[in-house]
Amino acid sequence: MSGKETRVAMGTQLAPSSSQETLVPPLEVMIRTENLWKTYDMGEAIAVHALSGVTFEIDRGEYVAIMGPSGSGKSTLMNLIGCLDTPTSGKYWLHGRLVSELSDDELAYIRNKEIGFVFQTFNLLSRASALHNVELPLVYAGVPAKERLEKAQEALRKVDLVERMNHKPNELSGGQRQRVAIARALVNNPSIILADEPTGNLDSATGEEIMEVFERLYEGGNTIVLVTHEHDIAAHAHRIIHVRDGKIERDESVK
Repeated sequence: MSGKETRVAMGTQLAPSSSQETLVPPLEVMIRTENLWKTYDMGEAIAVHALSGVTFEIDRGEYVAIMGPSGSGKSTLMNLIGCLDTPTSGKYWLHGRLVSELSDDELAYIRNKEIGFVFQTFNLLSRASALHNVELPLVYAGVPAKERLEKAQEALRKVDLVERMNHKPNELSGGQRQRVAIARALVNNPSIILADEPTGNLDSATGEEIMEVFERLYEGGNTIVLVTHEHDIAAHAHRIIHVRDGKIERDESVK
């Protein structure tokens, strides 16, 4: 077991000292969480702890799966990593920036510039071409049209879909639609690609093709965080963080 695995294995979560809390992670650390808690107030003095003091690191260029059964806290953790939600307490650094204490506007900027999302349901505009779907994050970022076109075409090239760039989603297979979604996630050159059950709506053969795309992206230097409940999908990653009952159960290298 590596030093990193020893720090987080078997759910051992140590609250950082005050001196540790102010330390900026080194450049090779893409994600660091320290004692992250997420608590939901259910009324009548009932509190549900979706996350209970989670601490871990993910280095730049790693390919990590976060795995756990329904209700384990993995989706809550994904929402925090993706800046879609904020922790009740604890700290979260992304790319050296303490995002757990940012404003809503700052979080929106991080989501658009630093994180490429890939969802189970693709989330493509039905009346727009593959190319325009990939361009959308650049439109929101105010990137000029010529630069948008070049970047979108390059992202589609990375997922082997340039020849289908003028097709609409209903003219594409499920696997091709997910490739469009992956290209859209890549187009802003994000710090991390965050994939939530990316093969959930695909048959097993097509799912394997999509996982091959992620492997190529990893080999190209991308940092990938994959959230799944499926063992065979998690096995494609090079490290698996197992979450159960809001805590890290174990952290293992698999390749």
